[in-house]
Amino acid sequence: MVKQFLAAAMLLAAGGAGAADMFNGRDFSGWELRTEPAASIASVFSVQADGVITSAGQPLGFLATTANYRNYKLHVEWRWPGKTGNGGVLLHISPGPMDRVWPLSQQVQTKFGSVGDLLPMAGASFSEPLTGDKPPVKAHIAASSERPAGEWNSADIVSRDGTIEVTVNGVLQNRISNAAPREGRIGFQLEGTPYELRNVQLVPLD
Repeated sequence: MVKQFLAAAMLLAAGGAGAADMFNGRDFSGWELRTEPAASIASVFSVQADGVITSAGQPLGFLATTANYRNYKLHVEWRWPGKTGNGGVLLHISPGPMDRVWPLSQQVQTKFGSVGDLLPMAGASFSEPLTGDKPPVKAHIAASSERPAGEWNSADIVSRDGTIEVTVNGVLQNRISNAAPREGRIGFQLEGTPYELRNVQLVPLD
């Protein structure tokens, strides 16, 4: 427990210097939505007075930055305010073939019960082997550090030249190498269940 606390403190300290909020607290400038069927951002996402971003979770699709990123530290906090569900943080969203509504990207799972799993989307790849088939993933490497429904979780994601490390609530949960693509946009999935976001911050490492 002490080691986990120290690890979380170090990550927060590292994220504090030069961290930029990815949401401006007012609107969704710098973001775009792609869903099936098509929907407006205002019909799916909203900004609360305390800065929390609420998502209706549907229709299926994703919200993505308009800017591209390569080497960075990304801090994300999320929770399921009602029933738990499926979701993910999409890294390195790039032009290319789609898998139904999902773009070419690397996904960090926020799905309840599978937080920290990594999976390549729509033809993306990395060096480490995958397991399972619904869909195949690189499963998280430590005991679950996910918090109960209704509580805030945090993920600290470090991307550097094709290597991606994922820490969930202070516990290192995954690492991949030779990710392709290794740069692109950052986004959040919509998979049918409402969720909330806060403190989405990015520190460039270049």
